[in-house]
Order: sequence, then structure tokens, then C-alpha cells
Amino acid sequence: MSIKQTATLFLEDGTVFRGRLIGVPGYSVGEAVFNTAMTGYQEILTDPSYARQIITLTYPHVGNTGANSEDMESSRIYASGLIIRDLPHTSSSWRSRCSLEDFLTDHRLVAAAGMDTRRLTRHLRQHGAKNAVLFSDDVDEDEAKHALADFNGLKGLDLAAEVSCEHSYSWVHDIWRLKPCRMRPQAEFFVVAYDFGIKSNILRHLTHAGCKVQVVPAKTPAETVLKLNPDGVFLSNGPGDPEPCVYAIEAIARLIDAEMPLFGICLGHQLLGLACGARTVKMKFGHHGANHPVVDLASGQVMITSQNHGFCIDDADLPAFLETTHRSLFDGTVQGVAHRDKPVFGFQGHPEASPGPHDVHVLFKHFTDLMRDYA
Repeated sequence: MSIKQTATLFLEDGTVFRGRLIGVPGYSVGEAVFNTAMTGYQEILTDPSYARQIITLTYPHVGNTGANSEDMESSRIYASGLIIRDLPHTSSSWRSRCSLEDFLTDHRLVAAAGMDTRRLTRHLRQHGAKNAVLFSDDVDEDEAKHALADFNGLKGLDLAAEVSCEHSYSWVHDIWRLKPCRMRPQAEFFVVAYDFGIKSNILRHLTHAGCKVQVVPAKTPAETVLKLNPDGVFLSNGPGDPEPCVYAIEAIARLIDAEMPLFGICLGHQLLGLACGARTVKMKFGHHGANHPVVDLASGQVMITSQNHGFCIDDADLPAFLETTHRSLFDGTVQGVAHRDKPVFGFQGHPEASPGPHDVHVLFKHFTDLMRDYA
């Protein structure tokens, strides 16, 4: 039996955590964050919104259901690293095709188990998300520290263009029903979806809502989209800082002027806010998890949501025509905005979250209602 290498996590403030390697040897640099979800580790790892982030899962026992090819939110792992407390010796699920450890190795991810994730989470909550390097014991420590010093963090970093598709493509698959996605033959609406790091489950929900979907790269000009004559445009989730995505902000502003129905989620929501003249700010440690309460300000209804973002819209000086529709009950930050005069709205959380929660699915119906009203 081979002896596992150790793994070390260095934070930019000098704090050190140690565990054992469960991925591939080497080193990886990114922003260390924590996610409080109890399930969905495979969806988290393959969400492009986690590009350049080293994820700490707060739930102590991770990997017991293995991994499979169906629960991928994209074609590969986008996270920079994974840190967990305990990896089970066996995995058991009728859908499992390999262990989590084999999945991490197959996708060439540096990952660690056996670290004190409780202490790490408390440290990040107190001091904020930190740049970090995760490395195995066959890596020179000075080399790892130099790599960390060269990483300037996510602020000012345009990652949407890096994770976006290179070419446009059509999406036709429906949501899961305990079997591989089926195709929906009928569609009432034609939607163009900007790929800033889009998740597969968002596309499934658009299809389920009655939309024929054409996905386009992040830098697609607004005029190209308008020539496709869509009923509406969707602005996807994605990683990094929204402010450097000038190409997207300009395109969205043009689509708003054209009174095109728009729906933005996560990064798409932030970009929509910037296109309307709002500002975004970097959060202390962001929102990452599946248990975040959000209140609908119009109805007073509280919904449990899935979250994954490190930036948010600053409502200190919102334009008069932009209304705050939802707020986080954790810290009061903006969770939803809507244009008062045009068919445009965004939501910070993930109504399409897989495996859940599903409280905010109604937003997809709101999008189709807007497209029907403006047809």
C-alpha cells in the first residue's frame, strides 16, 4: 500500500494548514473560500463560477456518493483546489461510477483531506477570503510561495472570457427526472444565452420553461444577438470580477436600450447592474452555500437559496430606475434588481441549483411571462 503525500495550504497572511493529498501532486493557486452545502460536491467542483478558487467544504464527510458523468455542471473541474475534512474509504450510490478521489485524479486537481476545515472556515469568516496556494510535499516550498506572491486575487480579474465557450451552440435538454435528460420537442420562446461560465442546469431550466436556447460566447456583440431575433436574452453566472467585463457591460446596455427582455443570474445579475449604472463591490468572504435565506421585498416571502459569489451590487447609490427586489437575510446585501420601466431583472443566487434548494424556480416563469408580454 502506497503512503499518501501530505498537502499544505498557505494563506497570504502566513496561516498554514496541513492534511493529506487526495488529488494529483503539484501546486495550485487561488482564492480560498468556504462552501456550507451538505451535498452537491461534484456540481460545485464543475461550476465554472469557481474558477481560480480553492474550495473548503464545511460539511465534514465528503465523497460518500462517489461521482458520475451526469452530475457535471460543465465539461471539467474549474475549481483550483478542494479541501475537505474526511474522505470515506468507500462510496455507495446506484449512480456512482467512480470514487471522489479517482474523479479528482482524473481531472488533475490538487486536493486535500484531513485538514481542520472548521478552523479554516472560522479564519476566513473572521479575516475574509484569502489568496492561497495548495501544494503536495514533493513541491519546493519556496516555489509554491513565489506562485502565491504572483497571484493578485480576483479583484480586477476578467475570468468570464476565459471560461466561456469559443463557438455558439444549441441546447435542447430538459431537467433531470431520475434518468438522463430528455429532449423537449416543443418551445414557445427563443432565448439567446450569454455564456460567462454557464451551468448546464441553468440551460436545462430554460428548456423546461419552454425555451429554445442558443448559447453564445461572452464577447458576442449585442448587434449579433439582435440579428438572431430572440424573444429574450439570458445572462449567465460566471467567475471573477464583473467590472473588467467591459465588452459584456456594453452589450447588455445596448440590449436594455432595445427593450429586450433580460434575465441575469449571479455574474449576469452583477453585469446587468453595471450596465444600468450601478456599482459592484468585493465582499469580505462572499456567499457560498445552499442554505442562504433571501427575502422577496414585495411579498415578504423568505426563500432558501443556493449562492456562489464574491462580488455584489452596491445599493448605496442605485440609479432611480433600478429597484432592489430581494435581499439576503444574512447580511442585507442586494440579491435581486429589476428595471422599473423595462423587462429587465436579475437575481444573485441560483434558482436552478442542483441538487437544490428549489424555492426560487419561479424566476424562470417570470422571465417567460416577460417575453410573452413583450412579444
